[in-house]
Amino acid sequence: PDNIYVLTESISKGWRQGVGITCGLISGVIVHTTVVATGFSLIIFRYDWTYDVLKYAGAAYLLYMMYGVIKEPPMHIEESKESTKEPFLRLFGRGFLMNVLNPKVTLFFMVLLPQFVSNNPDHFSPFWQMSILGLTFMLVSFPVFAGVAVLSGSAAAALSSDRFWTITKWVKVIVLLALSILLL
Repeated sequence: PDNIYVLTESISKGWRQGVGITCGLISGVIVHTTVVATGFSLIIFRYDWTYDVLKYAGAAYLLYMMYGVIKEPPMHIEESKESTKEPFLRLFGRGFLMNVLNPKVTLFFMVLLPQFVSNNPDHFSPFWQMSILGLTFMLVSFPVFAGVAVLSGSAAAALSSDRFWTITKWVKVIVLLALSILLL
């Protein structure tokens, strides 16, 4: 869902907008890494309701984003490059929230990454090992998301038909609705 969102926003509003969202998405990894590296994730595993709260908050945020997509006016590439630009901090915040509230990312950090942490006293502490894994994840993910943003934003000039934008809008609505339903 993150890649799709970066792709559609970059096509409709330009690659810089997609990179702004990407910065927020990648920064959200800091929260997941910190939660796991400090052991706070054990609370989430101990109490089922804490994961449910995260899951429902994520579903609600996806539905909120879907509502915003429904309200979007049709995109015209010539206009959208200038008229619909959002401030970097707003884009960053949206990407950050998308990442932090994404239970799939949370599970990835809580279930998969700790398997690569060694308890050997001759190695770095588990905190530093998880921190390094989180940083590595960020360093690998940023070029992927930013590449999607730049490539799709650059290709936007070829996509100037109103029909394309109507289809894109409803694909975003369907994807966000499906993801929120799956979370629920």
